[in-house]
Amino acid sequence: MKALVLTEYNHFDLQDVPKPTIKPNEVLVRVQAVGICGSDVHGMDGSSGRRIPPIVMGHEASGIIAEVGAEVRDWSTGDRVTFDSTVYALDDWYSRKGMYNLSDGREVVGVSTPDFKRQGAFAEYVSVPQHILYAVPDNVSFTQAALVEPVAVALHAVGLTPIQVNDSAVVVGSGMIGLFIIQVLKLAGCGTIIAVDLDDDRLALAKTLGATHTLNAHEGDLVKQVQALTHGRGSDVSFEVVGAGPTVKTAIDCVRKGATVTLVGNLAPTVEVPLQAIVTRQLRLQGSCAINGEYEAALALISSGRINVEAILSAEVPLEEGADWFRRLYDKEKGLIKVVLKP
Repeated sequence: MKALVLTEYNHFDLQDVPKPTIKPNEVLVRVQAVGICGSDVHGMDGSSGRRIPPIVMGHEASGIIAEVGAEVRDWSTGDRVTFDSTVYALDDWYSRKGMYNLSDGREVVGVSTPDFKRQGAFAEYVSVPQHILYAVPDNVSFTQAALVEPVAVALHAVGLTPIQVNDSAVVVGSGMIGLFIIQVLKLAGCGTIIAVDLDDDRLALAKTLGATHTLNAHEGDLVKQVQALTHGRGSDVSFEVVGAGPTVKTAIDCVRKGATVTLVGNLAPTVEVPLQAIVTRQLRLQGSCAINGEYEAALALISSGRINVEAILSAEVPLEEGADWFRRLYDKEKGLIKVVLKP
């Protein structure tokens, strides 16, 4: 089969590689659409440490079942499917407690670390275990289904966060996940949703998708602007969706006393935080890791039109053009948010 292989950092080759062989509990999926994730872009240059070459990346995908293992039940060839990005053991202690995203020994499709390597979906075929499969509704396209994973990430982050109707929220970062979090916050009943970014075009899109206010972080005193929109207190909750020191500080600075700050971005391995401000203002900082059962809700919201995934789609291109589009995303080409490859 054809696969886009990261052969060394910052270099891809479109190669002929063996088609995956499946285990008894796995299915072989013929990939119809796969999204380039921001984590893949940062993995390309080695900065994340989670895409050690050689590796076929790609964990946001959809396709058609081409083959089923001997122990597979309730799935058949020809089924339209998508799948969770996390591969986990069903008998793990965390899985049994309903936290499979934290399971010991978990792997991620299309990721390579010193502990594991699992080939991904930038290819014609990918193998996945049956228990991470989800059926794609008839009115959801393969391209839409390839965007279910980031929608589920947004649902998980908001679901972890204590939100009441008419609460205020700040979302720091209006990239793909940030834009989905904004849409979910609107569905959750937030009255004031403040999007923060450095790109005016992304802020305009955030406004279209549900932000009540947008703030460019380079213009004026950001904290004072947020306070002016939140009765002088600061927001009830905030979401950091970048993963860098300055944006984490922004998410902390913008909330009221007693608020919750949910950290979703995962770019920098370590960041500094204003410890005394966190302690004396009694803030709760929490991480949000991947997905934990939100796929069905994400598919239903896309199917019903309550979540708009097409708005963030920048291009659909053949797999053969993948290396070029990776470079364009890496260079932060203006107007690009999400690119979907079609093997």
